[in-house]
Amino acid sequence: MINVVALVQVKAFARQEGVFLALLWIASFLLMVYSPSSSWGSLLAISTPFFIGWRLVAFRQYALQGNISFKRGFAFSWYTVFYASLIFAIFQYVFFKYFDHGAMLSMLNHNMEIVQEAYKAGGDRGTQAVQYMQEGINSFGMMSPIQLAFLFMMQNIFIGSILSLPIALFCKKKKALN
Repeated sequence: MINVVALVQVKAFARQEGVFLALLWIASFLLMVYSPSSSWGSLLAISTPFFIGWRLVAFRQYALQGNISFKRGFAFSWYTVFYASLIFAIFQYVFFKYFDHGAMLSMLNHNMEIVQEAYKAGGDRGTQAVQYMQEGINSFGMMSPIQLAFLFMMQNIFIGSILSLPIALFCKKKKALN
């Protein structure tokens, strides 16, 4: 049976944490686009599961007296990613529509130039891989801002769904038996 009060509580806390996760992703995204040679953007993106785990433990301690089931932990993690993805998609739409002016495509092409030589050294398969990557970048450049935002949102939700499983597993805590 679904405990409606518990679900409402999880969703309320997840909305709050989703805002902070979205801010983390926005900072990561901007660093990756405008400073691609810096590793800070990638480090912020990689910190996502640790951030969610940290916030899940804080939720567990603050709202649940230190105990949380796997199911509730998974729901919290998933909803946090979902709400963050919605906020991040809105940000990305606005960014691609009004502020990008080709910066993202330029960054992708620059990165392509860097890895191109390594792939071409692999012979015919490497050359073919470079060709496929270039076609992908060209397809990316032809997408509208709403398509790009939706694409990233779906990717974030999918990856977040997968990451929510181990996060909930590692952060669950049952009551100690007396």
